[in-house]
Amino acid sequence: MWGLLLLANSARAQQVDILVGGSTLMASSPNNDSVAFRPPTERGGTFVSVGGNYIRFKHRLGFNVETAWRDKLAHYPDTNETYRPFFTDFNGLFQPKLKKKVGLDLFAGVGIATNRFTLPDVTSCSIPTSGCTFYTSSNHFLEDLGGGIRYYVWHRLPNISVRPEVHYYHIQNNKEFSTPNVFRVGVSIGYTISP
Repeated sequence: MWGLLLLANSARAQQVDILVGGSTLMASSPNNDSVAFRPPTERGGTFVSVGGNYIRFKHRLGFNVETAWRDKLAHYPDTNETYRPFFTDFNGLFQPKLKKKVGLDLFAGVGIATNRFTLPDVTSCSIPTSGCTFYTSSNHFLEDLGGGIRYYVWHRLPNISVRPEVHYYHIQNNKEFSTPNVFRVGVSIGYTISP
């Protein structure tokens, strides 16, 4: 009996946020004049993101999971390839409230950066089982650090929030591009489910 009451109190002390957003990438271009081939800088484009938060009320600590991908294919220079980057991260989250309608989302964690390169020629065929493959993927471990300001805008829809945000990714062995340091800057719209 006491276990059920404790479980019920624990369930009420939780918050879940569902997030959908749009963003773009920013990165600096290194000055490598002595190198014959300069890898391109991974920046620009429109990124779509989906994610979620799980928060405990007592300490406002929780977890965040998010995936972002480029809306359209980008062209890799000097080749006939196009590519689409994906960023997936798993973070610890601290979500303090500043005012009744304003709060912070501060997060840090790890994840994976994937670049799916679409090739002009078929790379492998295993007919009749799986068909032909026209792409190859490059996966890299990343560290993620970021934050956003959450604002519950509408009085009539108190569970809807807008969050301007910045994500910093440090991508390990990011040899396809000129720098391992990438920023994703954008805005998310959230829906909060809480007691």
